[in-house]
Amino acid sequence: MLDGGQIVARALEDAGVRRVFGVPGTHNVALYDALAGSKARAVLVTDERAAAFMADGVSRASEETGVVSLVPGAGLTHALSAVAEAYLDQVPMVVLACAVRSDSGRAFQLHDIDQAALLKPVTKAVLRPRAAGELYGAVREAFELARAAPAGPVAVEVPAELYLLSHLWPKMEHAAKPPAPRAPAPAAVEEAARLLGAAKRPVLCAGYGARGAQAALTALAERLGSPVATTIQGKGVFPETHPLWLWSVAGCAAPRFAARELEHADVILALGCRFSEVGTGGYDLPAPRCLIHVDADAGVFGKNFPASLAIEADAGAFLDALLPKVEARPRPEELERRLKEGHAKALASGEAEPGRVSPKALFDALQRAAPRAVYTADSGNGLFLAMERLRLDKPGRFLAPVDFSCMGYSVPAAIGAKFARPEADVIAVAGDGALLMTGLSLMTSVQERAPVVVCALKDGELGQIAQFQRLALGRAAATKLPDYSIEGLARLCRAAYFLAGSDDEVPYAVERALRTARGGRSAVIEVPVDVSQPTYFTKGVLRANFARLPPGDKLRLAIRKFFRRATSWR
Repeated sequence: MLDGGQIVARALEDAGVRRVFGVPGTHNVALYDALAGSKARAVLVTDERAAAFMADGVSRASEETGVVSLVPGAGLTHALSAVAEAYLDQVPMVVLACAVRSDSGRAFQLHDIDQAALLKPVTKAVLRPRAAGELYGAVREAFELARAAPAGPVAVEVPAELYLLSHLWPKMEHAAKPPAPRAPAPAAVEEAARLLGAAKRPVLCAGYGARGAQAALTALAERLGSPVATTIQGKGVFPETHPLWLWSVAGCAAPRFAARELEHADVILALGCRFSEVGTGGYDLPAPRCLIHVDADAGVFGKNFPASLAIEADAGAFLDALLPKVEARPRPEELERRLKEGHAKALASGEAEPGRVSPKALFDALQRAAPRAVYTADSGNGLFLAMERLRLDKPGRFLAPVDFSCMGYSVPAAIGAKFARPEADVIAVAGDGALLMTGLSLMTSVQERAPVVVCALKDGELGQIAQFQRLALGRAAATKLPDYSIEGLARLCRAAYFLAGSDDEVPYAVERALRTARGGRSAVIEVPVDVSQPTYFTKGVLRANFARLPPGDKLRLAIRKFFRRATSWR
C-alpha cells in the first residue's frame, strides 16, 4: 500500500530530481512526508514565487529540470509570475500544483479556484490525473513534455485526496520517450549551404536554442569568417572572448559597431532564436535581406521577420549537417580588427561620480576574482549592465528574466543555480528595488548552506524606469525607493555584509565576499553603482520606440521634456 505522496516522490526520484522547492500546506502534507525520506528532498522557501525562480535557476544552470510544489489557490497564484517567466523564456520546469479534493461533493472549499484556467496561458500543458494509477505516469510525462522543444513549464494538478489516501498496488511504470533532436531536411541544408557560400558578409545570430552546439557554432563562424551575435538569454552560447563575437542583442540597442555589421549583412543565419522585442531592442533590427531561420519550434518562423529559408530542426543537428558542406574562407583580419576596436571603445568608462562605483570597476573585479562564475541578473539596469560588461565563454552562466522581465528573479535563481552547480561561484546582480521583492530568499540560502554572493546595486530608485522617464519625459515619477538598510537585510538573513563605496574598494570587497561564500556562508556586497550613463540597451530602446511615434506625439513629448528641463521641474 502506498499513498499518493509516496507515488509522486518515487516518480520524482526516477526522473533524477534532487530537490523540490516550495511551502507545504494542508492539502499536500502527504507529499512532504514522503519527500522527507526521499532522494528528492524538499527545500522550504520564503514564498512560492521564490520557489519557482529557484526551480528556474536549476534548469538554466544545469541539465536538471527544476521542480516547484504548490498548495492550491494562494500558493499557485504567488508562483504564477515566475512560472510565466519560465514559459516565455522557454525554460523547462515541472509544477506540482496540488488541487482541492475532488471527492468531497462540497462547494466553497478552502483555496478552491479554477487553477487549470490560470495555468493554461503560462504552461505547455496541464496534466490532471484522476486516479492513483495515473499519478506516476503523469509526473514522468511532465518531465518529457517540459524538455521537448520548445521547452517550458508543465503542470501536474493532483487532487488532494490522491496525495492523502492509500492505494493498493498503484501502477509505477512509464515508457520513457526521450526527445530526439529534430534533424533538418537534407534539401534545406543544401540550400542553406548554397546561400551562405554565395554571401559576401554573412552574420550568425545564436539564441538559447543553440546552447548545446557551441563547438559546431564556433567552427562554422571560423569557416565562414562570420561575426556572431547572440540573444541576451543566449549569452555565452558563442565564446565572448572569441575575435568574431559581436554583441548580445541586435538592433540599435547594441553599440554602433555591432549594429553596423548586422545592417550590412547580406545573409543572416539565425539559430535557436525568436527575434523577440527584448532581443532586438524593440524590434529595431532592419529586416534581413536574406534570413535563414533554424529553430526546433516551427511556430517562431515569420512572426517578426520573414525568412527566405525556414528550417525546423535542432540547432546542433543542423550545424552538424551543414559544416561539411561549407568551404573555409581566409581569416577575416580586417573584421576582427574592427570588432576588437569596437569592443574596447564600448567597454571604456569614465570616472564614477563621487561616492559612486563605476560599472566597469565592479564587473572587471568580478571577472578577475571569479572567472568561471554563474551570474544571475534582475530585470532593470543590473541586467543590461551585466549583459554589456561581462564576457562569458559558456552557456548556462548568465541567467536572467528576459521576455517576461519579472523583477525579483536574481537572488532565488542564484540559489537554485547553486543547488544545481555546488562547485561554482554563483553571483546575483540585484538592483535595490528587486532586492526588496525577494531578498529574504537569502534565508533559504543560509539555512540550506547553498552560499551565493549578492551584488546589491544601490541607487535608491527603480533605476532603469527612472532613466526612461527622465530621457523621454524630462522627470521621474513614483520610482524613489524607501531608504532601507541593505546591511540590515543581510544581517537579518544571517549573511555576511560588505560595502564597496568606491572603485578602489570594489576588488577587496569582491574578494572577501567570494572567500566567505566559498567557506559556506552567503554574502552581500552593497555597491552604490553609478548609473548616470544609460546603457546601450536603454538608449537604443528609447530611440526605437520614439521613432515609431506619430509626428504630433514626437513634437508633444519633445516640447514637454524641454520645458521641464528648462524649469528644473522634478
